[in-house]
Amino acid sequence: MSENITRQDDRVAIRELIDAWAHHADRRLPDRQAALFTPDGTVTVHMDGQVAGEPAQRLQGRAELAESFRVLDAYESTTHLNGQSVLTFDPDDPDAATGESYCLAHHVWTEDGQRTLMVMAIRYLDTFIRSESGWLFADRRLVVDWTDKRTSANV
Repeated sequence: MSENITRQDDRVAIRELIDAWAHHADRRLPDRQAALFTPDGTVTVHMDGQVAGEPAQRLQGRAELAESFRVLDAYESTTHLNGQSVLTFDPDDPDAATGESYCLAHHVWTEDGQRTLMVMAIRYLDTFIRSESGWLFADRRLVVDWTDKRTSANV
């Protein structure tokens, strides 16, 4: 099998991993979402489009990740729309890659009797590791570039 074909399969598998993250978040499946990580996998949250400095939040390990992902239960609905992504494979390690992917995350809830919508423009800076079960997140830096919160029509 040629290197190009193998890498294309890896690209598809990693994209499926990124999409599974969004699907599990929107379906409120925090344990499945956490299982997309290596056992000691990490998530850090960075605000205002800045990665430098201390993160707003740092989580490590599947149990801590799953517990934190339950924060989405506060919303009536969420929709994560994944956009473009760029992947780079480590030339020295066929089982390692890094990437940047974009997402628009929509959050709906009722506040003071009014339906509210918050849209977050997110970039994920990821480190991926291939395991026996397939590609997993080893590290996921969630960078919030901007948010927009407003009243939303009830439909």
